[in-house]
Amino acid sequence: MRIAVAGATGRVGRHIVDVLRAQGHDVVPMSRASGVDVVTGKGLDEALVGVACVIDAASSPSPDQKSATDFFTAATRNLQQASARAGVKQILVVSIIGIDRFTAGYMAAKVAHEKAMRAGPVPVRIVRAAQFHELVEPMIEWGRKDDVAYVPDMRTQLVAARTVAETIADLATHPSSDGGIVEIAGPRPESMAEAAKRLAARRGDGLRIEGVSDPADPDRAAYEAGAQLPGPNAILGGPTFEAWLGAAR
Repeated sequence: MRIAVAGATGRVGRHIVDVLRAQGHDVVPMSRASGVDVVTGKGLDEALVGVACVIDAASSPSPDQKSATDFFTAATRNLQQASARAGVKQILVVSIIGIDRFTAGYMAAKVAHEKAMRAGPVPVRIVRAAQFHELVEPMIEWGRKDDVAYVPDMRTQLVAARTVAETIADLATHPSSDGGIVEIAGPRPESMAEAAKRLAARRGDGLRIEGVSDPADPDRAAYEAGAQLPGPNAILGGPTFEAWLGAAR
C-alpha cells in the first residue's frame, strides 16, 4: 500500500515511517527536507501520486494559538485539495486527547485543525494521542531557569511515540469509513511534573523540578483535573514512562 506521511521527520512521524516500511508498505515521507511543504503546497501533487492514504503528523513550529492555527489551516487546505486531486481514499490526522475541553493556546489550534480537516472532500479519521514520553525532556528545557525547571503540574497518560505510530500504521492499513475519533494512551495516569522529576534524577545533573500552575491560564483547571486523560474506549499501550526511561537510557 502506498502511504504518505506529512511531518515525516517529527516526533511521531519518523516512527510511523519506520513501522510502515518494516511492514513492507511503500511510504512517501513528506517534509521540507524532502522537498514537500504542506504550508505552501510545494511538492504535494508529485508526492501524492498513487497514494491511497495520507497520515497528517505535521506539527506547528510555534505553540502560539494564532501562529499554530494559521499553520494547521493552511496545511489542511493544501493536504485536502491535493489529496482530492490524487484520489486519496482517507486522511488520518494525529491529534491530542481532550482538545475539545480547552479554550486557548495550542489546544484550540488543534481543534481548528480537526474542524478544517473534517470540512474537506477526503474522508478523515482523527487519532487523538496522549502526550508522548518523548515530550517530557523538552518540557523540562522549556521551563528551565538556571538549576531549576518549572514544569506544568498536569495529569496525563503518557505514551511512547512508537506505540502511537504502531496504532496509526494499523489504522492506515485498515481503512474505515466511520470518520470517528480513536484515542490512544499509555497504560496508566501520570503527573507530568513527577515524570520530569524521574527523568532529572536519572540524568543526575542536579536539576531541581518544580511543578507549577499558571493562574493566568484559562485552562489551568482542565489541565490539573485530568481533561487530557483518555476515555473508557481508548486503546492503551505500554511501556510506562518509568519502563521506557529505563530502556532508553
